[in-house]
Amino acid sequence: MAELPTLSISPEKAYFVAVKARQFQAKDGVTDPESGSNASDDGMRSILEDRIDDPVLIELVTFIHDLNDDEQIDLVALTWLGRGDGDVENWAELRAEAARAHNKRTAAYLLGDPMLADYLEDALSKFGHSLEEVELGIL
Repeated sequence: MAELPTLSISPEKAYFVAVKARQFQAKDGVTDPESGSNASDDGMRSILEDRIDDPVLIELVTFIHDLNDDEQIDLVALTWLGRGDGDVENWAELRAEAARAHNKRTAAYLLGDPMLADYLEDALSKFGHSLEEVELGIL
């Protein structure tokens, strides 16, 4: 078997994005946009709503923005790999295409895909990584 390419982004960082994306995408639409109450007054329902000031969204956007360019490019390429746009054997071409498309809107692009978490997990598994390894600190 051929040697797997080296990723610029650590599996821990990529899985962090996947886990946070899953949390963010589990949110529901805003049901009461004019709500002036606090979360405890409405039974904490607003926590499950997708709002612009959502702390998960802010954390995720900040985290992706703070990655270096190579890590952001790998994150996009991993997303494409996970959705079936290529395979590990043509990683160099997939990554080169992600590098050509790279811009300052990486977080918005990635978070616009409702399958982001699944794609990242699928792609990382093709590189031999699993979320369980990261959670157990094996990597």
